[in-house]
Amino acid sequence: MLKTIQNAFKIPDIRKKLIYTFMMLVVIRFGSQLPIPGVDPSFIRDFFAKHQGDAFNFFNAMTGGSFTNMSIFALSITPYITSSIIIQLLTIAIPKLEEMQKEGEDGRKKIIEYTRYLTVALALIQSTAMSIGFGSSGLLINYNAQTTMGKMGMIVVAVATMTAGSALLMWIGERITENGIGNGISIVLLFNIISSIPEDANTLYTRFMANKSVAIAVTSAIIILAVLVAVVVFVVILQDAERRIPVQYSKKMQGRRMVGGQSSHIPLKVNTAGVIPVIFASSIMSFPVVIAQFFKVDYSTIGGKILMMMNSSSWFKPEQPLYSIGMIVYIALIIIFAYFYTSITFNPLEVANNMKKQGGFIPGIRPGKPTSDYLNNLLNYLVFIGAVGLTIVCIIPIMVSGLFNVSHLSFGGTSLIIIVSVTLETIKAVESQMLVRNYKGFLND
Repeated sequence: MLKTIQNAFKIPDIRKKLIYTFMMLVVIRFGSQLPIPGVDPSFIRDFFAKHQGDAFNFFNAMTGGSFTNMSIFALSITPYITSSIIIQLLTIAIPKLEEMQKEGEDGRKKIIEYTRYLTVALALIQSTAMSIGFGSSGLLINYNAQTTMGKMGMIVVAVATMTAGSALLMWIGERITENGIGNGISIVLLFNIISSIPEDANTLYTRFMANKSVAIAVTSAIIILAVLVAVVVFVVILQDAERRIPVQYSKKMQGRRMVGGQSSHIPLKVNTAGVIPVIFASSIMSFPVVIAQFFKVDYSTIGGKILMMMNSSSWFKPEQPLYSIGMIVYIALIIIFAYFYTSITFNPLEVANNMKKQGGFIPGIRPGKPTSDYLNNLLNYLVFIGAVGLTIVCIIPIMVSGLFNVSHLSFGGTSLIIIVSVTLETIKAVESQMLVRNYKGFLND
């Protein structure tokens, strides 16, 4: 990795792209410190302190701490990520969008345009709900002391600022994709998550090493690093693991020549759905908990205890083992969404039909429906392995947090998956640009 970056800086074009990307990230970090006018940041900090959970922590990590600081980038790029997922799902459900996606570059531009509009709409909805829902509770300064027009003005300012901030981050991500090293939105998300690491490291230091003897502090540091390295290695293996299905193409006559007869393969990734199942599962588990805050639910009642089961911060607590039942629901949701998302992004029947049209077949498997059934059975097996791997990565930080009472950690399994996957994609993008540049130089010579 370091060698790739070092070699990239030796090439003027790529060096300019790297510097451009870095300057854009500096702008993001600067904006993360600019507060929204009329907002009390301490309200959100207190809210997060009282309602820890996997989804809350992940959302805070995605914003790079901007949400707890209530800066202009408080919503970060979460509206864009949500809109991208929605558009992708709609592309499968709506034939017109599916046709548009197959139109090539023009269709892709239209879908990106729809994604932008939906991003702004979602940011507007989220910021409005937040301003109105939490405004009277202390989010907006002097909310209760203002006149009706004054209240509306404060809400409008907060909504406009958060919506504009989210749109600006979307624009920065697209500029990094066009003028930087690529994968702009992913790099913005990666940068936000990485910016939360120092605070999490300080939390771990305070919990396990501060005011401890040298031997205990060193042992704790070694154990923490060992667990972290082991999880990172596991994530790398999970992200890169794939099953290659051999494909043989039969020979056929074209004019006076025999063509074909080549062999290839279909790469089926073990983690076919990526981090999407974890995001969906965490969102569903946390949604009732968030809604409950508006109605001030009593957690001593049966309904309140059920909500506590859905909050991952209550799991693995030795004094409250009953609440860990919610973990079973969480694991089930991850597996269900892994199968669901894979089913809408990979169609074995379509792949089998395309192979048949091109004269391809899997050795030992007849073309057509038998090939489709074979791919479907194999895919179900791989999806289950990938879902179990995702579950392990996500449960380990929650387990450590519960057993050792480590709160306020925004860095979890979901964050690790994103960091590893985006880092690998970025390195591959830089290497491909270096390769293309070398090919151009060779041709010019």
